[in-house]
Amino acid sequence: MASSNQQKTVSDYIGRHFRHFNAATLIDAADAYKDHLRQGGKMMITLAGAMSTAELGLSLAELIRQDKVHAISCTGANLEEDIYNLVAHDHYERLPNYRDLAPADEQKLLDRQLNRVTDTCIPEEEAMRRIERKFMDRCRELETKDERAFPHQILYQLLRDGAWHSDYQIDPADSWMAAASEKDLPLFVPGWEDSTLGNMFAASCINGSIENPSTIRSGVEYMIELKRWYENECSRMGGGFFQIGGGIAGDFPICVVPMMEQDLYMAGVKKWEYFCQISDSTTSYGSYSGAVPNEKITWGKLAIDTPKFVIESDATIVAPLIFARVLAAESPETA
Repeated sequence: MASSNQQKTVSDYIGRHFRHFNAATLIDAADAYKDHLRQGGKMMITLAGAMSTAELGLSLAELIRQDKVHAISCTGANLEEDIYNLVAHDHYERLPNYRDLAPADEQKLLDRQLNRVTDTCIPEEEAMRRIERKFMDRCRELETKDERAFPHQILYQLLRDGAWHSDYQIDPADSWMAAASEKDLPLFVPGWEDSTLGNMFAASCINGSIENPSTIRSGVEYMIELKRWYENECSRMGGGFFQIGGGIAGDFPICVVPMMEQDLYMAGVKKWEYFCQISDSTTSYGSYSGAVPNEKITWGKLAIDTPKFVIESDATIVAPLIFARVLAAESPETA
């Protein structure tokens, strides 16, 4: 975990050297993030891609602990992969020459039960199966009691109960899910079925070890909870939206505003008051990830005067730098 002095040093460095183009946008976005918080606004972060396997928890966990993020929307993969890293970090393998791998090399990784994400291999038995066993046990307990829960609630409870404590291979201070569970941070996980645990849960329903698929609460229910969160936390000042990548992790939560206004016919709904996206997607071809922020005005998601930033770069480089600047103590150079 980086100290505040380290964060300040990083912030001072980028304040001096990041002056133009995407670098300058990074500074503007980070400072506008801080301004939004100073004004009492709430911030949502959305996680697409494989940011948990990229160990974003090293910076995101501290952001959560310091109450500089108030909700997260993420893919099911990001939800579970932070915990995989927590319990199996020493069994991961990094492949810096991944671009040179031939199909036969990929098959050898599969034979060793190593699932590759770019340059990082996740070990199936030490990570995925270890988490699966206790997760499914908890699902069966819920089913027996005729109770239901969201996937993140099950993982939160297992973390709080110390279910994997003896297996930790990194400092839990570097796990964003551990930090989120301690804060009971509002989490929204659309399309959870599209994840390893989601596939395992579906398989358990198919083979009969779990009889009731609705034991896991649905994406529609996540949207209902998201509406309650936005209404309760962002009614005075619209929420902030910090989007890493694109896809369902970003498109699902940003839609809560037009849903409230256009489908529930609620008056006075605040648009999102801050928007930043880190993306390397081409701005074209009808993709959500590549849509410029102004397009979101037409959908009722952002207002004309919402501060809008797009940083066209690699999120594994950009996000930790922005988080460091947001976390840094104020000084003449960081203010």
